[in-house]
Amino acid sequence: MLEPSITAFLKKHHLLTLATCKDNLPYCASCFYAFHEQSTTFVIATDEKTRHGHEALGNTHVAGSVALETKLIGKIQGVQFTGVFREATEVEKKVYFKRFPYAIAMQPVLWGIEITYLKFTDNTLGFGKKLEFFASN
Repeated sequence: MLEPSITAFLKKHHLLTLATCKDNLPYCASCFYAFHEQSTTFVIATDEKTRHGHEALGNTHVAGSVALETKLIGKIQGVQFTGVFREATEVEKKVYFKRFPYAIAMQPVLWGIEITYLKFTDNTLGFGKKLEFFASN
């Protein structure tokens, strides 16, 4: 389970940067997400034909970040993570559609990014304060 402060941060935001890699060439994409706390999973909508969707299916080990934009050093917060890209479960899909009900009309394909490692930087707890999460195998 994630620290409550990390979960609160992730539930407050809705946009992540997803990093994929194919043939040793990295790529990043911005994706709306919903966070499923119980499975420690980001749920995103993307098509298999997008570059990031295609690459994540070819190499399921992905990385990413979620960040608060601010110029105030004392308010900087953000996460960097690694995870495994996979099909979203039915429960995770419900979490996504609860967060983004208008997306139901688009009938998107939903995917999960199950977090394997996460580092949360939270300067509101002190300059450079970092909390880490490692998934248990």
